[in-house]
Parts: sequence; structure tokens; C-alpha cells
Amino acid sequence: MRHRSAVVVSIAVIGALSLSACGSRGEKKSGDGGGNGGSATTVTIGVDAPLTGDLSALGLGIRNSVELAVKKANEQNEVPGVKFQIKALDDTAKPAPGQQNATQLVADNSVVGVVGPLNSSVAQSMQQIFNDANLVEISPANTGVALSQGEKWASGEKKRPFKSYFRTATTDAVQGPFAAQFLVKDAKKTKVFLIDDQKTYGAGLAATFKGEFTKQGGTIVGEEHVNPDDRDFAAIVTKVKSSGAEAVYYGGEYPAAGPLSLQLKEAGVAIPLMGGDGIQSGDFIKLNPKSQGDYATAVGLPVEQLPTAAKFISDYKAAGYKDAYETYGGYSYDSAWAIIEALKNVVTANNGKLPGSPRAAVVDAVQKVSFDGVTGKVSFDEFGDTTNKQLTVYTVKDGKWAVEKSGTFSG
Repeated sequence: MRHRSAVVVSIAVIGALSLSACGSRGEKKSGDGGGNGGSATTVTIGVDAPLTGDLSALGLGIRNSVELAVKKANEQNEVPGVKFQIKALDDTAKPAPGQQNATQLVADNSVVGVVGPLNSSVAQSMQQIFNDANLVEISPANTGVALSQGEKWASGEKKRPFKSYFRTATTDAVQGPFAAQFLVKDAKKTKVFLIDDQKTYGAGLAATFKGEFTKQGGTIVGEEHVNPDDRDFAAIVTKVKSSGAEAVYYGGEYPAAGPLSLQLKEAGVAIPLMGGDGIQSGDFIKLNPKSQGDYATAVGLPVEQLPTAAKFISDYKAAGYKDAYETYGGYSYDSAWAIIEALKNVVTANNGKLPGSPRAAVVDAVQKVSFDGVTGKVSFDEFGDTTNKQLTVYTVKDGKWAVEKSGTFSG
């Protein structure tokens, strides 16, 4: 991601939980063993996400959704003898703080699993630390393929690097090609100017898009790389304008994509910009009042249209969060619930008691989970990837993201 040093902002979020239960006399911390006899054992689900900075809209939606899952688990006494709390840390969307957060979460013996991070480049800095500690990590948002299938995945040599890493989001191996097929077959755009922000997520997404777009007969009429902190795109706008492009495909996130699209439109380049789930945020539209007709793909089916998500949406609204659950809310809830479900299975297998050191057992149990979640069936394949490969194309209509098409990529 952005390779600057940053101050780590740690936010321990325990609000909205039952504090009388989590802080009651006689309560045990994970590692003390037990969990029966009338005293609850408190365990922690860590959260790592950008809670401040340009991508905080997505990060806060992740944190809130995990908190909601934890609150629901406590209310339902989902794991008898166990109470959950969350510990949310801010990675500011940068690898260095993420790595420090991973070390901090591993050092807390009460942490039985972690939800996050948002960014694939941040995940790269955390995976080894979690894996060495047998601490499960489930990302609701990472789409970089190499995280789960190894650096040589594109050549067909797939090898899982870390047993403890999972994700509920599908990968760019299908997201980029899905977008390419849409542009050629549905939007009838065969000339694209390709731009990426040089980060793990953006560059990877652009590469998978390019491969399928040219396979479908499309032509890449120009390519450029930007810095994710750039906001002045005058030079690139000039190149796009003279290229004859019918669309721009951007591999990156909304803080740069919004201004880029706006500057294109203001320069009279009346073509759509398309990107991945990193731009499918309400903040993209806030940054770009001329975004009408722009496109974005997102993992899974639209949460608002899923019967399985109705209660999540109503519960989120009832909880009074001032921040939207955003693109990854449902996937964050399901990631947290996968940890909860796994811990429940571990406790059940241990005669109703929480093992003194449950982390390794939780990793094994997550691999085997299968349940109906907010986003549909939640389960993982041999790489730790979600078995849900569905995606959706959105377009901006009347100031909002509207569903254009949903489906599954067919290679």
C-alpha cells in the first residue's frame, strides 16, 4: 500500500456489548480454561481495518458489522459459558501499522480470531505473524489472489501459503475478468484505457481485467500508473482524451478514482470509468458529483436484495451506527460469525469447555464451517477462499449505486 510510516491508532471497541457479563466478578479470560460453573470466559475477536483516513468509510463499516455479530452472539448465548468482545485496531490502510496491529493482537491471549484487513497489501504484512501464532484471520474484503493461492497462481501453480488465512470475499481472479466480460458483452465497450495505483490490490485487479478483456477481443488503447495519493490527473486526462478510449478501467480505490473520473468528465471525456469493489462506496459519488454512468464490480450479490440479509440490515439500523455498513458489512458479519461458529464447535468437541489454548483448534474448525450467513452460504475451499463466487456490477444512477447485473464469472 502506501509505504510511509504511520502512527498506529488502536481503538478497543467494547461498546454495545453486555458489559455486566463481560466484566462480571469471577469471569475468566481465555487461556484460564473452563467456561462452566456460572462464570463466563471472555474471548476477543480482533478487528483490523482503516478506522481513520481516506478509506475509513469502509473500515468503520467492517468494525461496526463485527461488533453487531458479537453483540448478537452474546444476546443469544451462542456459545454457552463464553462471552465475546471485540478489539478494533486502526491500520490506516497501510502495511506497517497493520503488521504492528497483528503483533499486538497475537500478544493478547484472549484473542481467538481476527476479522480483516480491508487491503490486500496490509494482509501481506500480517499473514506470517498470525500463521506463526495459529491465530485465524478472516478478511471480508481482500481480493488479491496470491494471498491464498501463492505467487505463482496465474501460471496454474496454486499453493496455499498460510493455513490460518481465510476470506469471505471472492478474488480478483474472477472479479477483474467479470468486469471485462461485462464491458465487452453488455456495455459494448471494446477500447479501454487502463490505469492502476501500483498497489497490490489495484495492480492485481488491473492485470486480471486486462487478460480477459483482450481475450474477449477488446483493445487496451493506453496504460498509466498513478500514486494512490494523487489528486491531480491533468496529464492522464489528456492522454485518455486523445486515445479514443470508450471507457477507463481503474485498478484502485475511491479516494483517487473519484477525482480521476470527475476530472475526465469536466474535460469533456464523456466515457464511463469502471473499477472494482474498492470504488463501490458512497464516498466515490461524494467525491465525484458527475459520476453518473460509472461502473464498479463488488463481490457477492447485493446485500439489500438477499432475504438472508434482511435481519442484518434491520439490526444494523436499530443499533444506531452513524456510519454505513458499506460494501463489506455483510461479509464482515459473516467473517465474525465464522469465528464464533468455529469456537462453538471447538467448545462442543471439548465437552462443553473452552480449551486453555484454543487458537489452533479454531483454525481447523474454521476450515470446516458451513452455515447460512448474511451473504449466503459461508464455507471455505482448500485455499481458504470463499466458495461463494458470485459478483455484481453496479452503476451510478441518480446519485446512488444501482445494480446493473449479477452473476458468476464463466472462464
